Parts: sequence; structure tokens; C-alpha cells
Amino acid sequence: MIRHLTLCLAILTCLTATTYAQRNYPPELPGSQSYIYKTVGDVKLPLYVYSPKDHQATDHTPCIVFFFGGGWANGSPQQFEQQCQYLASRGMVAITADYRVASRHGVKAVDCVKDAKSAIRWVREHASELGIDPDKVVASGGSAGGHLAACAGVITEFDEPTESANISSRPNAMVLFNPAVSFTPPTDPVRKKQAEGLANRTGVPPEQISPAHHVVKDLPPTLILIGSDDFLIEGNREFIAKMEAAGNRCELDLYDGRSHGFFNYGRGNNADFKATTASMDRFLTSLGYLQGKPTVDQFFSSR
Repeated sequence: MIRHLTLCLAILTCLTATTYAQRNYPPELPGSQSYIYKTVGDVKLPLYVYSPKDHQATDHTPCIVFFFGGGWANGSPQQFEQQCQYLASRGMVAITADYRVASRHGVKAVDCVKDAKSAIRWVREHASELGIDPDKVVASGGSAGGHLAACAGVITEFDEPTESANISSRPNAMVLFNPAVSFTPPTDPVRKKQAEGLANRTGVPPEQISPAHHVVKDLPPTLILIGSDDFLIEGNREFIAKMEAAGNRCELDLYDGRSHGFFNYGRGNNADFKATTASMDRFLTSLGYLQGKPTVDQFFSSR
């Protein structure tokens, strides 16, 4: 556990160079409809909504909101474009959300958490406009985006005071792709000094936005998809153990020999992308949010 916080600091450095973190911003997302869910000063934050065919505002459809990775420093909502298109084809409203990041807005990670919670609240508040079921809202994301989704599901602080406390910012379920979920502080003096940089990036003591530090009973059912060679695996195991000890459903889908970001569309022959998308589909089906078997191969056969 000593390594968790130091490794999470490493993610902030290495992920800024990943494919999705550097390209496609502002995103071009044909087939989606954009809505501004939050305005901070002169910054307007959009959600990109993919709806099922012939979807109507009068429908009562489950919904999922994705948050991109990039170490809270950069990234693009386009990262989850393909997952959104697929889930819309399966009958779910799928959304990929923008949020403030350090490189564009000079913010800290805690501000990213605030934006994620605002996005979930806005979606639930506008359920009748979007044609969704406000009691079937899933939070999802990868890496730092997985951290934001987990924070929305686990941490009760950091809701914007200008937003209605009567509308919950907690999702009903979580699907987390190699998320940063544990900032366990190191006890070794050398590692303590190394980890000081993380507090500078988070904007608050890291434990305050460490999902593993806030696990209680009755949290949303959760699926975690991660590779066995991911440097965040130890923190994920800690989080899962705490979730299970509290009586929460928390499933681990472990991919042998895979490293960080293995699930992204466009990697290799897309085998891992398809496998994780099908796994997500089965989890959502188990909750009653989707019906039938995954159609991943059929949907992506011509791509």
C-alpha cells in the first residue's frame, strides 16, 4: 500500500502523453447532441449525448456518463465516442462529458471532481428532457476519468453550493476502466517527500478525493476493468476489498498481462476494446439496464 500515492503521482506525468490525452480537442462527435451542463466564469462545459434510434423525450431509458482520462491535466471526451455509439445502439442513452483540466483551465483535481458531480446532477435534473430514467444513471470513465466517476459514486463532499442539494450527484452504478481509486499515503520518509507533488495537483489533501478512503455500505454496484500489469492494480485491489467488506457489489474483470489504457479503441486489433465493451454490456444487463446478449462483434464488424 505504500506505493499507491507515489504511483498515482506517476500517472499524472505519464498519461499526459497518451494518445487520447493529446488529440481531438475540442472534439468532433458526429451523431451526438451537445448540452452545456455547467458554466464557470467564461468556461462552458458540454455533454455530448448519443441517443438510441427513434429515442423520444418521453422515454424512460437508462443512461451512462463517461469521463475521459489524462491525469486531470488534459484529454478529450472523444476517448469514449465508440463506447457511446455502441451503447446507444443497445438502447441506452450514452454521454461523454467534458470537464475542466489543468492544461486548459489551470485547475486542480478537486475541481475536476466538482465538475463530474455537476454532470451527474445535471443529467438527473434534465431526465425528462433527455428521456432517461433518473434512477438508472451510471458513471464511467478511464484512469483519471475513472477516478472522477468513482468520486461521484463514493465521496459525499465537493458538490457545488450553487446547485440543488435535492438532486443527487451520486450515480446508481459505476463502470471503472483502470481507475485511480486509492491515494493511500506512504509512511516511508523518502516516499512521503516524493508524494508531496500529488497534493499540489489534487488541490486538497489527497485522502479527501481518494475513493478507497470513503467506502461505506450501500454504495452503487461497481465493475472495475483493469490489466494485471497496470501500476494502479494494487490500489484497485484495496478499493475492491473495502467495497466487499462493506457489503457492496464490486466486480473485478482482470486482463492478464495488460497495462494501463489497454481498453482504448484503436489499440492493436481492438480485441481488448471489444472484450471490455462486452464485459460492460453484461454488467449493465445484470442490473436490468440493457436486455439480451452483447452485440459488440456485429456492431463493429464493418469498422
